[in-house]
Amino acid sequence: MELKQVIEERQALRAFQPVEITDDFVKDIAYLASRAPSCGNKQPWRFVFVKDKTVLSDLHEALTGGNYWAKEASMIIAVHSHPDMGCLIGPREYYLFGTGMATAHLMLSIVDKGLVAHAMAGFKEGLAKEILKIPEEHRLIALLAIGKKSDDLSKLGEKHQEDEITRSSRNPFEDFAHIDRYE
Repeated sequence: MELKQVIEERQALRAFQPVEITDDFVKDIAYLASRAPSCGNKQPWRFVFVKDKTVLSDLHEALTGGNYWAKEASMIIAVHSHPDMGCLIGPREYYLFGTGMATAHLMLSIVDKGLVAHAMAGFKEGLAKEILKIPEEHRLIALLAIGKKSDDLSKLGEKHQEDEITRSSRNPFEDFAHIDRYE
């Protein structure tokens, strides 16, 4: 797919059908994520790719109620980092920016392969870190639910069914961008 098409195809869909996730798939998308820029080339991102059914089931306990749908995902990726892994320039901690860029690369590479990548903030950080053995001092930034799009919306609540059908709107240029000055 062309990059523009990949970006336009990316949606936070919730209806999944099972798909096999191979180690080669994981290594390929991880490599593409690793190509993201980072301050001082520190590469602060860390990912845990969870595809084992037992570990996935354990991780489901860390999801908040609104993310019930993610239990149908074939893989969940835990995105984590630590401030010391990135540049600290005055009060600016660049580890989050670098990790965000790598996560965007990761998500777009998943979409390019025909799957869905849906980022979630609704999880119990401490429990998820404990289950995945992520160091306590790390910040678990997001979980990504990965799966193959399903047209069967029956496992989704009414609101999520509507969200699945209707593409979310985007703000017009004037609401988020400025040329030359913020005016």
